[in-house]
Amino acid sequence: MIAASNNFDLLVIGSGPAGQNAALEAAKQGTRVLIVEQEPQVGGACVQYGTIPSKTLRETALTLTAFQRRSGDVYEVLHDAELSISSLMKRLNEVVHAHQETTRRFLEQANVERAYGRAAFVSPHEIAVTNVKGERFLVKADKIVIATGSRPRNPPLVAVDHENILDSDSLLSMTYLPRSIIILGGGVIACEYAATFASLGVKVTLIDRAPMPLGFLDAELVDFFVSQLTANGGEFRGNCEIAAVDWDGISSVRATLRTGEVIKADKAFVALGRVANLDTMAIEKAGLIASERGLLVVNEFCQTNVPHIYAAGDTIGPPALASASMEQGRRAACHALSGKMHPGLGSLPIGIYTIPEIATVGLTEQQAIEKVGRPMVARVRFDQIARAQIMASTSGLLKLVADECGDKLLGVQVAGDGATELVHLGQMALIGKMPVDTFAHATFNFPTMAEAYRIAALEIIHAREEQSSRTGNDASFRLNAGVRN
Repeated sequence: MIAASNNFDLLVIGSGPAGQNAALEAAKQGTRVLIVEQEPQVGGACVQYGTIPSKTLRETALTLTAFQRRSGDVYEVLHDAELSISSLMKRLNEVVHAHQETTRRFLEQANVERAYGRAAFVSPHEIAVTNVKGERFLVKADKIVIATGSRPRNPPLVAVDHENILDSDSLLSMTYLPRSIIILGGGVIACEYAATFASLGVKVTLIDRAPMPLGFLDAELVDFFVSQLTANGGEFRGNCEIAAVDWDGISSVRATLRTGEVIKADKAFVALGRVANLDTMAIEKAGLIASERGLLVVNEFCQTNVPHIYAAGDTIGPPALASASMEQGRRAACHALSGKMHPGLGSLPIGIYTIPEIATVGLTEQQAIEKVGRPMVARVRFDQIARAQIMASTSGLLKLVADECGDKLLGVQVAGDGATELVHLGQMALIGKMPVDTFAHATFNFPTMAEAYRIAALEIIHAREEQSSRTGNDASFRLNAGVRN
């Protein structure tokens, strides 16, 4: 709660990943900090509609599919045709409560003050907070961080009715698991839900105007995702322009393509981007200017066109991932209060919670080619790892990207079960500037998935030893563990 004085060193609007970390970073510096959140509990939309609910559903789907696979198909998992989404998420309230309690405890321990209500600018340094009773009070701050998150962007050609044609705020409120679903989009949210529903036995058609989904990822990881989606009975349709999406009034949703082709399904899910939550904040009264896409434009310090106002997370656009938002929040608060760049360690990981997972940190192979010319790249397929065989999780790969000499690690890409955890070994190696040889000389527990790092490192060392005898004009050394090129 707010103490007697309503003057703060830093005011943070929004308590999602960006807002939390901005507040905690500021509190570390001994300043007086206030978080304003319009929801009764901290955590933002991430808790209510986004990361927590979607990952809870995904975990159920993953458990069901893994159970049958790891039992050697001794047990068969059958899906009830009338199964509701809510029945697949029985633990959601427990998960949400645990996350909110942890976040609340961190903020309280850091002496971060909180206010419950909707925030709007009155002047560049003043914010009006209106609670659910309509009561309004003013707070002032020397510095302000906007971390209000985003909501689904619904294009005019698609009439979202939240019953048959859904967005990410209404998708998990479906009363039953559909037999088929059309998913519009090729980004993270679209692909994560496509993988989850396909694993639950739903016929998924993923449609996007781009030739491939997840275009910011390493091409091999994208190919892996598409192959796994197909193996689970889903379909990706690229290079498709949507002309209209509507409900036929009887039993089906129709997606009409520019070519005239009509694709039908029980439900449709629109995941065509998100728009920042700025429209109720009267940002013009602070002198803020949003871009044509409705985002706040910031510099490398997350500073807006008004020097004492910063923005982080979804309000500034892509990549709009929790890990990036956390770093942006810390960066904004650090610069706001000290005028310095946050001493981040760099090498932020990206985790995509498809089934199986995808994760990356550092440079991709293509980025390494552009930077060093001829990187050494080693790949280890999961079917060569004893632990993966034991777990019946042999679909996947780990990829190490090193410099031309094979000494310096530049990036790590992982696809397969546990990828979002496994990638952190590579992240720590990048942060510590460890040579590739570190993985080869370290002793790993056996059997573990982490052993893939050692095998990949040995491949690079072997290639390094043979480098002088190699010829050709390949853009990079392409290695496959166990297969010498």
